Parts: sequence; structure tokens; C-alpha cells
Amino acid sequence: MTVNEEILVNITPQETRVAIVENGALQEVSIERQRSRGIVGNIYKGKVNRVLPGMEAAFVDIGLEKAGFLHVADIDIASTGGDGSENPARPLINELLHEGKTLLVQVLKDPMGTKGARLSTSISVPSRYLVYMPNSSNVGISVKIEDENERERLKSLLESCRAQNHGGGCIIRTAAEGVDERELRRDMAFLSKLWGALLESAESAAPGTMIHEDLPLSIRTLRDMVGLETSVVKVDSRETFQKMSNFAARYIPDLPARIEHYPGDRPLFDLYNIDDELQRALARQVSLKSGGYLIIDQTEAMTTIDINTGAYVGHQNLEETTFKTNMEASQAIARQLRLRNLGGIIIIDFIDMEREDHKRQVLTSLQKYLARDHAKTQVCEVSPLGLVEMTRKRTRESLEHVLCEPCKICRGRGSLKTTETVCYEIFREILREARFYDEAKQLLVMANQDVVDRLLDEEAASLAELETFIRIPVKLQVEAHLSQESYDVVPV
Repeated sequence: MTVNEEILVNITPQETRVAIVENGALQEVSIERQRSRGIVGNIYKGKVNRVLPGMEAAFVDIGLEKAGFLHVADIDIASTGGDGSENPARPLINELLHEGKTLLVQVLKDPMGTKGARLSTSISVPSRYLVYMPNSSNVGISVKIEDENERERLKSLLESCRAQNHGGGCIIRTAAEGVDERELRRDMAFLSKLWGALLESAESAAPGTMIHEDLPLSIRTLRDMVGLETSVVKVDSRETFQKMSNFAARYIPDLPARIEHYPGDRPLFDLYNIDDELQRALARQVSLKSGGYLIIDQTEAMTTIDINTGAYVGHQNLEETTFKTNMEASQAIARQLRLRNLGGIIIIDFIDMEREDHKRQVLTSLQKYLARDHAKTQVCEVSPLGLVEMTRKRTRESLEHVLCEPCKICRGRGSLKTTETVCYEIFREILREARFYDEAKQLLVMANQDVVDRLLDEEAASLAELETFIRIPVKLQVEAHLSQESYDVVPV
């Protein structure tokens, strides 16, 4: 099926939002807020705070609130001044780094929760067609360029470009497919000059200083997201439209004609119902057209997705009903992963299928729809328990973490104690207070309205028995500011 991709860019002084719409359906959303811009791709002059031999890692101060985390696997030995030629095995962390050492590091992952940024000394600087790796000699080509003749052509061109720009490693990006030699040479020359300027800045910079900041989201979108299937890029800010047009004219000559300024009075995202889709993307349950549904739960360790047939009963047998629901779910799951920006380990519990060919078709369908994902994914076979394990590269916070915060009442648990449970806790607290203050004239219970209502209704007899037992009257008082789980028992 032909894909018609539209990219919408919504600009306000506080934030930039980018939506990718394919054939009328929202597939992906990126949000960048001015007060909390992501730092993935930024390059810092860091200072080693602490080396942890037991973890083969180090904490590096890069000038942020939390120190960054640098694992030995993310250290380019040449960048630390070491020489890996004498010892083919990777050196230990304390052989490469020591406290107080300064080095250039690049952010691989934004700080998330209580964790600092994930760092690497293997620096890479991207452009439209290439990713330049100055400390490497490797050459790579995007796996999404499948034509072998084109791969050989690009590799040959790249070798020639590298020879004229003092070497360094490079990865050819998907956008380079079909471009001519002149475009690649221009990209390579630009990256080589940029790297030279970065090194000059780093020489005089103090530790904890940012040396290079990645482009803003609106420009990154042109560099990283626009492809041959992109029919139009609409932006609702004239100033940003001009900046994007200038960038495209310089680096992507065929793109300016596809960038449009949207001047309408009605908000751009409203035209495509983007905000309504975002609201649905925050829900735990996702409905399928057939009547089935998905349940998506994010945890600290992983994301789990459960598929249910729901109201869909089918017209044939159970196996066919299950198969059709799973096939529909595979497409919905691929979309939800992109839309919610879910990363890390993902466990999918498809409805149990008996036939092996059905399992293979569902897995193939999932991989097919994941192929359009900009993030790297890896899918394992169906396990004996009927689960599919997969990973999706995570570099930034999920949509839920960007837009939401843990509930202050349930503290992120997603559930509350029932009024019955709270009433029984209050009874136990009354007994404790009565023993401690045995001469109290009265005990005052302050609680939520729903809890007080239950104490006066279903638990009224139990409360009366308790008053008789402790020989102290109990008074109830509603406190509107208290949550269902909060209460207080005080002697009066």
C-alpha cells in the first residue's frame, strides 16, 4: 500500500510539537519544551567524578543536576588516550579513567527518573545524509537501503569523500539513497569542518561545559524524519517556516517546495484531530475496530501489552477469531509503540493460537508494521508461553512521562484502598488511641467524605460496638482535603 506521509509542526513560545500522519492516521508525536529540552546528541566536556570498578562504569560531571553514567562498553579507547593495540581484550574501567580526568562525551539517553544521562566517548555528528564518527574508521550503510548496487555505489563514493576529508568513520543514512556524489561531498566537508570547530571550542572550555547542542526539534525533523514518502511539511509559525526553508535550501535542495506555512485561524493540530488522538494515547485501553482491545501497562522494568477479543466473537471457529484479532492487534501495537514512544523491553501477550502458521503470520505482520518505525526494534519468536518479547530503542521519555506525572493520591500505584479497607484501618487506630489515651473524653475521626459515609452506613453497627467496647464516644468529621486513604484519629 502506498504511504502518504504528512508532517505537522505546531509552534508556541513554550513548546514545539511535531506529528507524523500517514494516510490520515497519526503515527508519531515528538514534543520539545523550552524549559526541558532533550539533550540527546549534545556533546559536553566532562570531568570524571567517580570510577566504579565493580560496575565497570564511571560517573561524569557534565554540568547538569545529575552526573552522567559512562559504561566501559561506551568508551572509545582512543579518545581516552589509551592504546588497545597491545591488548586485544577491552581494558578495565580503572585502566582507562581516573577521578578528575577530563574528556569529551556525548549523550546517548536523556536523564530519566532518578537516572542521569547515559554517556559515550564515541562521538558521532549527524547531517542529512551521513553520520560522521571522527574517532572511528568504520564505514556503515543503513540496512533500510536494500539494493546491493546502490549500497556498493554509496560505499565507493564515501571512501572517496573520506580520503579528501582526513578520514574518520561514517554511516550512510537512509536519506542518502539515490543522491549524487556532489551532495555526499558537501555533507562530508560540512561535518569535517564542524568537528574541527568543536575541537577548538573544547580546548578552551571548562569541564561541565556544553560544546555542541543538537538542532531544535523543528530542524531535526527535516534532517531525520523527512523521506521520499513525505508529501508535505506544514508549520504554523512564519518565523519557524523561514528557518526550516533556509535549512532545507542549504542541505536538502528538493525539500523547500514541500514545506508550507499554515496561516489558518483554526489550530493546525485541530484539523487532523491530533489532540484527541493524544488523549487516547494516554489511556490504558486501546480499542480495535473488530471489538477487541489492547491493555498497555508501563512499568519501570518493561512495558506489557495484553490482547483481548472483547466484543468480537467472529463468525467461524475460536482459532479463526483469535487469529484475526491478533492480526489486527499486530498493526495497532506497532502504531502504539511509535505514538507513545515506548522503549526498552516490551512483552506482548497475544491470544493463544494453536496453529504454527498463524503464529508465524502474526509475527510477520508485527515485523512488517514495525519496519516503518524510526527507532530500532528487535523481535523474538513466540515463546512456549505464547508471549512475544521485543525491544525498542529508547533515547527519550515516553509520551506519558512527558505529558503526565504520578498521581499524588495513589502515588503512581494506579489503585486506591477501598473505603471498607480504610474503615477497618480506622477501627484499629481507634483501639490503639483508646489504649494510649484511656482517659480521653472523646475520639475525633477526620476522614474523606466517602469513608465517613460508609462509617455512618454499612459500618455503623461495627462503630457502635467499638464505642461500647472502649467506653469512649467517637465523633466523625469530614475533611474535604483528605484523600480516600488518608485519615486521622485524635483524642479531644
